[in-house]
Amino acid sequence: MDLQKRLDEAAAAHDVPGAAIAVWTGGRLHEAATGVVNRDTGVETTPDSVFQVGSTTKVWTAALIMQLAEEGLLDLDEEVGAYLPEFALSYDAVISVRQLLTHTGGFDGDLFEDTGRGDDSLDRFVAYLHGAGKVHEPGELFSYCNAGYCVLGAIVARLRGTTWEQAMREHLLTPLGATHAALLAEEAVLFRAAAGHIGPGNDVFAQWQMPRSNAPAGATLCLAPRELVRFGRMFAAGGLAEDGTRVLSAESVAAMRTPQTEVPGVPGLMAANWGLGFELFTWGAYGHDGGTPGQSTFWRVADDGSYAIAMSVNGGNFFGVMNDLLLPLLREGGLAAPDLPAPPEQPRAVDPAPYAGRYEGPQLAYEVSPAGGGVEVTLIPGAFMASMGQQGTTARYVHLAEDTFIAEQPEEGRHDTVTFVVRDGVATHLHNGRAVPRV
Repeated sequence: MDLQKRLDEAAAAHDVPGAAIAVWTGGRLHEAATGVVNRDTGVETTPDSVFQVGSTTKVWTAALIMQLAEEGLLDLDEEVGAYLPEFALSYDAVISVRQLLTHTGGFDGDLFEDTGRGDDSLDRFVAYLHGAGKVHEPGELFSYCNAGYCVLGAIVARLRGTTWEQAMREHLLTPLGATHAALLAEEAVLFRAAAGHIGPGNDVFAQWQMPRSNAPAGATLCLAPRELVRFGRMFAAGGLAEDGTRVLSAESVAAMRTPQTEVPGVPGLMAANWGLGFELFTWGAYGHDGGTPGQSTFWRVADDGSYAIAMSVNGGNFFGVMNDLLLPLLREGGLAAPDLPAPPEQPRAVDPAPYAGRYEGPQLAYEVSPAGGGVEVTLIPGAFMASMGQQGTTARYVHLAEDTFIAEQPEEGRHDTVTFVVRDGVATHLHNGRAVPRV
């Protein structure tokens, strides 16, 4: 497949400092790497370099929860308070473990409070969540929730009587035979560890270690792409590691890959449905994406187990690489991966009145106003998002389908979409993976 040449060309075309990729196809693992892990040091990227894999970590946390359920230590439909009595929000809500797994808990998810580096960081984060705001009623709507996975990590730590990191090592990384993995900075320095690069100059992001309080949601796990492929092959094998070790039951694997909730909007970068941890794609694959400041990861496994791919980059135009390299590779592997959504040539004019207004979450806000048969969307980042390089933007969106609008102009190789959740003729939420309430 000439993987090396194609990776080199895609990375150069889209100003990616460094990237590594692993592809399982035809019963063989193919790997390639390009560029440097850090432009300040010039250290070369190799296939065994480790990258921060962001939210792909959520599937690992979900697997730890499923192991507890298999052992009879946990019931997915029991309320969270049965396992973490101190979990309580500022409003009355009964939230189940399953709802946390499926991002339907209904509370603010983008809360990245740093509660320290100690082993009690998750307990302290759960206490911090007492002030989390309400987004919707539990079970009512999908809304991507990082904080919910931090709570799941706290459940794992509590029921295992250890830390989330140690549970990861003992119950997943070691049984899988993963060798290029790091959960803390002092472990990552033993590998070629990628640094994120941000901004138009692709400058090294100064804060490498993200808060440990958000580790189960994706703040700290570092992997070589081959380890995500290894993890994916375990699911393809019905829960068996490469050496035959039973990691998950076949029943747990099937449950994780069964649709649990629909994702509002037109399928594109995100899946149409969510399972227990997994994004589920209608074109024959499951997986998850991930990102930390300046680092992005893409991971897909074919439903029939014949193909798996994982790639991480440490800056530049990730979506350009996706279009030029990843989508073609998926298609060559027999998967009918669609193009990312694009605006229609002649979009239908719609009445923008039901959608106009302000929508606000804990990290950012959106101002929506009428604009020539479509809407104009202004993104206003909060202090935390601004610190990670997010800038305020204003863009015109045209009608795409039903209550979904798409940006007229692409940004870094993709057109953003927003979907409005409409009730009684008025939008209550702006949805772009996260449900942002109207205020």
